[in-house]
This record gives sequence, structure tokens and C-alpha cells, in this order.
Amino acid sequence: MKIGVFDSGNGAKFVAQKLQTLIPEHEYIVVNDPEHAPYGERTYADIRALTHAAIAPLIDQCEIIVIACNTATAAAIESLRQTYPDTTFVGFEPMVKPAAELTHTGHFTLLATHATAHSTRTNQLIENYAAGLRIDIPDTTGWARAIDHESADAIDLESVRQSIADGSDTIIIGCTHYIALQSKLESLGATVLEPTEAVARQLQAEVTRRAQR
Repeated sequence: MKIGVFDSGNGAKFVAQKLQTLIPEHEYIVVNDPEHAPYGERTYADIRALTHAAIAPLIDQCEIIVIACNTATAAAIESLRQTYPDTTFVGFEPMVKPAAELTHTGHFTLLATHATAHSTRTNQLIENYAAGLRIDIPDTTGWARAIDHESADAIDLESVRQSIADGSDTIIIGCTHYIALQSKLESLGATVLEPTEAVARQLQAEVTRRAQR
């Protein structure tokens, strides 16, 4: 099966590589939108419009499309499902529930764009699963742009180090661009959560469901 993978920038490439390793029997078609990346500093209306335009080439090719972007998932996935009811959309969202279940200190760190961190969906996840816990959300402005320009090594992780020093024991990667930082984040001593494996399980379930129709 042909499966589309979309992110505004290089996150789609990182995700497609992981999915290819986890579920190698499918063909993954990657599209991104470097002209307008990153999406995380835009309005939700802009994000919806740009996401609809960017995924258009995938609609006729792919029965399933992975929105490998927390920001686009939060802003656009429901409108995509309404517009294209015959296409299955699988989205990425911050792993708040697993972090809340995993933390021993009651304190974790969410690394996400401004649009994702302050989205209605993220607020719902926090309210449902992490009420009463301490959640640090460092300012990651410019991180996605730096990663798209292959300057990940220049990103200052001091705010993450400080969060861990203050007691955070779990880091959520809430932007697929930030997968490029995973090994550096893991070296800081906290548990790092990244959702691609969970998305792969959901993706395989959707493939099975479509095959049984």
C-alpha cells in the first residue's frame, strides 16, 4: 500500500525512515512544504490552509496519510477528515498520557511549537491525563527552522537541562522536527518519549481495517 507522510519540513523524512524500518512492506511517499515551514509560529487558519494545499498531491495516490506534524494535526486533521472522508488520516500528538503514567517525580517537559503547546487538543490532553502534574514547556522558537537548515547542533538545550535539574524526569518530543535531537536529549538523563512507534501500531491497525472492508 502507498502511504503518504506529510510534515512542513524535514520531520516527514525522519518519520518516513522510522516507519519504513517498523513497517517495511509499504511504500511511503513524503511531501513537505519548505516554502512555508515551519508551521508552528503561524495562525491556525494559515496552518489549515497550508496543510490542505500541501497534502493535495497525496490524495489520489494514498489511501492513508500520516500527518507527521503535531502542529498540523492539532490545527487541520479534523477538517481534512471532513473534506476527504474516503482517506484515512493518522496524526501525531504530544504523548502527555504516557508521560503522566511514566514520570516518577510528577514533573515532565514538553518540547513543542507554540501552536502545538497551546492548542485545544494539547490542553485537553493535559486536563484529562496530567492535571496536578508539573509540565515545563521551554521556548523552542527557531528550533524547527534550524533543523530544516541542518543546524541542529547549534540549538541551545540549556532550558531543557534546567527543567531536568528542577526535577523533570521525562521529555516529550512534541514536534517531529525535534526527532533530530533525540540522541542529544537522551544524553541529558531523562526518559525521552517520541510517538513514531505508537503511530506505526495505529497505522498497521488502519491498514488491516481497510483490508477488511
